Amino acid sequence: MEKKLSVAQFFLRLTLGIGFLVPGLDRLGAWGAYGSSANVSWGDWSHFAIYARQTMSFLSANIANVLAVIATAGELTFGLLLIIGLFTRWAAIGSGILTLCFGLSMMRSFGAASPINYSVFTVSAASFLLASIPAYAWSFDEWQLKNKLTFFK
Repeated sequence: MEKKLSVAQFFLRLTLGIGFLVPGLDRLGAWGAYGSSANVSWGDWSHFAIYARQTMSFLSANIANVLAVIATAGELTFGLLLIIGLFTRWAAIGSGILTLCFGLSMMRSFGAASPINYSVFTVSAASFLLASIPAYAWSFDEWQLKNKLTFFK
């Protein structure tokens, strides 16, 4: 059972991490310019900012812009930390909170079906589940424990 849990948490960690990194990098143009490919959703910050303001339509544009920057920094940070398995529990909690807030914003602005259709609450729940797992195989966290290091505490 422990081996199955190790594989499952590793897969969950990777898929969540990649799921945060890919759209975060898209906003910065890493996958190409807007409209250059079917795989590019935003392609630059200005196209993403329009969507962020629509998603947070209940807030002023200035506040929505600031929260979009914070959310993107969080997504990139949580994505990287989850992939490498560093501060995994905290990254999972942060990503769970971030996606929960995103889902609630989507629901408020676009209706209940929107976050459900995009599995936003599922990602949030998966993040919280990952945070509850006692150990993270194939991670920097595990390496730190094995080597009795404390500088990553």
